[in-house]
Amino acid sequence: MAGAHVLADADTDRTLVLSASMGTTHGLWDELIPAFAGRTRIVAVDHRGHGGAPAPRGPYSIADLARDVIDVLDDLGVRQADFAGVSLGVMVGLWLAAHAGQRVRRLAVICTSAHMPPPSYWEQRAAAVRDAGSVEPIADAVIARWLTPGFAAGHPGAVARLREMLVSVEPEGYAGCCEAIAQMDLRGELGAIRAPTLVIAGVHDPATPAAGHGSVIAAAIAGARLEEVPAAHLANVERPDIVSGLLGRHFDPGGSDAR
Repeated sequence: MAGAHVLADADTDRTLVLSASMGTTHGLWDELIPAFAGRTRIVAVDHRGHGGAPAPRGPYSIADLARDVIDVLDDLGVRQADFAGVSLGVMVGLWLAAHAGQRVRRLAVICTSAHMPPPSYWEQRAAAVRDAGSVEPIADAVIARWLTPGFAAGHPGAVARLREMLVSVEPEGYAGCCEAIAQMDLRGELGAIRAPTLVIAGVHDPATPAAGHGSVIAAAIAGARLEEVPAAHLANVERPDIVSGLLGRHFDPGGSDAR
């Protein structure tokens, strides 16, 4: 059910899977692609209803969305891949690394959580989108949590592009993903993850700050490392320079930094 996009190919057996935040598409990663071009094949996966991917009737579960990624890997003939995601994108990655660990070589967790109560918050958001038949009514409030005010004020083009992504999402796909987060609790499964893991948190992230979210994930996964970036929820958009460097060192620890 997911949409798959090969954003860069390379003469290597390495594959990097990128999975975006709810409400965004594979375009979220555009500024990071040059840092990895030629080093690994890059495959971006869009959630159900995002970027033109089909949007079956919800609710969905995190396991459903993770199995969509497994289907993509199987279709591409990829046995094992590196995985990086933002928010919902790496809730999916956490499930994969815990339940299908043989498919994940190394994991990068960006601005996310293993548990985001209360369920009623997500259920109300899902209902609002379904009732309106559009993501438009919640768009401004969502984007305000994605970016720091200073970055948003100084980068109107980036804000407009993110808004375009958000309002293009199929309402049922967005609502179903909200319901997946509502029912998610991965905290008891994090200890099963064996893939080397990097956790990146936004210093100014109002949605998943390090305290109570990123720090919980890092503490529960053996050997995981936590790094904080001066950004809000979409840290890879605000600080692609820092995030690409961290990802480069994590996914290729024996090589040079990705810049």
